[in-house]
Amino acid sequence: MPVKRRKRQALITLISILALLAIDQYSKTLVFHRLDVGESIPLIKDILHITFVTNTGAAFGLFKDSTLAFVVISILAIAVIAILILRSIKKGDLLSRPWLNYGLILILSGAIGNLIDRLRFSYVIDFIDVRIWPVFNIADSAITIGTLLLLLSLTRPSRFLTL
Repeated sequence: MPVKRRKRQALITLISILALLAIDQYSKTLVFHRLDVGESIPLIKDILHITFVTNTGAAFGLFKDSTLAFVVISILAIAVIAILILRSIKKGDLLSRPWLNYGLILILSGAIGNLIDRLRFSYVIDFIDVRIWPVFNIADSAITIGTLLLLLSLTRPSRFLTL
């Protein structure tokens, strides 16, 4: 694969990860500095609120107070995903498998964003409150959307398995 194409793919990947990470961390910083824990601001009454919640567990608050375990799991997941992305860039096929590779980029960005919180605060800052679902954040959304993209990539298993 031409070096120029691999460099472009690496740049697209890096910019994507950094942009998502910046949006996630900036939004959490705003919530952290402007709201008290438990405080809620309605954006659309009874539908969408900004509510500052701390989460020491995993999704939906499961496994509370397991910060060390989640730090270790996050680091391992980040390492594996980074290796998969780097292999894809090395082959020059990042853009030829968008469901898989952008799914990995989203998951990686979200995992890094939540890991930063766990290392800084020993909890994750959640704030998007749709009232019918547990409160979540941008990183959680990236992980969820990335997982959905990975599942979509499984509809073409031969392409998924050619890492």
